[in-house]
Amino acid sequence: MDQRPRLADVAARVGVSPASVSLVLRGAPGPSAETRERVLAAAAELGYRADRAASLLARRRRHLLGVMLDVRNPFHAELVEELHVAAGAEGYEVVLSTLTRDRDEDRATETLLDFRCEALVLLGPDSPASFLDGLAEQVPCVVVGRRAEDAQVDVVRSADDVGVGAALHHLIGLGHRRIAFVDGGSGAVTAVRRRGYRRAMRDAGLPAQVIPGDHTEEGGVRAGRALAAAADRPTAVVASNDRLAVGVMDAFLRAGIDVPGEISVVGYDDSTLARLAHIDLTSVNQDAPAQASSAVSLAVSRLDKGRSGRTEIVLVPRLVVRGSTAAPRNDR
Repeated sequence: MDQRPRLADVAARVGVSPASVSLVLRGAPGPSAETRERVLAAAAELGYRADRAASLLARRRRHLLGVMLDVRNPFHAELVEELHVAAGAEGYEVVLSTLTRDRDEDRATETLLDFRCEALVLLGPDSPASFLDGLAEQVPCVVVGRRAEDAQVDVVRSADDVGVGAALHHLIGLGHRRIAFVDGGSGAVTAVRRRGYRRAMRDAGLPAQVIPGDHTEEGGVRAGRALAAAADRPTAVVASNDRLAVGVMDAFLRAGIDVPGEISVVGYDDSTLARLAHIDLTSVNQDAPAQASSAVSLAVSRLDKGRSGRTEIVLVPRLVVRGSTAAPRNDR
């Protein structure tokens, strides 16, 4: 088997020093435009690919941002895509470590530390402040999607209570008075959204009805079945995330309950699920690009600029109205 082309081979082909080739391939200033063209052409002809790991080690920097995400969460997938874009613009690569049924946050973050990531971006962690502080003592950490006042980590989050309030304002404006909330379980994110629902209903002088759920489609199906069988069914439902909302809608469809003709449904996250034509879900958009850009900016400002103070960035979400909400029927 032929030996993999080396940086020295490219330099020999062009007749310049390996250092000049390195500058061209890193996009650094110095070499002339003509030299750059010749180096890039020679690299392409030889099939040269830089050994990124060796290059990073040589510079004594890894330039790796570790990202922990829930593989089952479609909104996390969108965030990861945006994180790749934002990190690349800053000269960083992204390493992913996922949460699954049998892989918890401790194991997921340990993997990122094993890869010697320079900073961690944690998407929607449920771990307590003590756990987050332990991580922050090792590397800079940015928590995305939840409050973390008691931990020495940076935070980027959406004002979830405001987002839920916007959903309630929309439904109440349509004329709904019996509005249920399908809960997402015991996590920190769910708690804020639940409080936002209760406060908005209290401010409107309306009775609250919280249905148990768990941020999965299956949890939404169970909640939807319970609502479908209720004697005094609400005219609208706000779900703690889009996965729950889709499960609720599935249960209603199977029970012959029309959405939005008989009951309106609102989700949270404005994920790819919400935008599918056959779902067409009204949902709260959290601005994934802005969250990702802010998270990367916070991590890089610690790593490259020496920032040390804790920072929290709170973004204002917006409601995206689609076909799953309408005014309640007069006979309801």
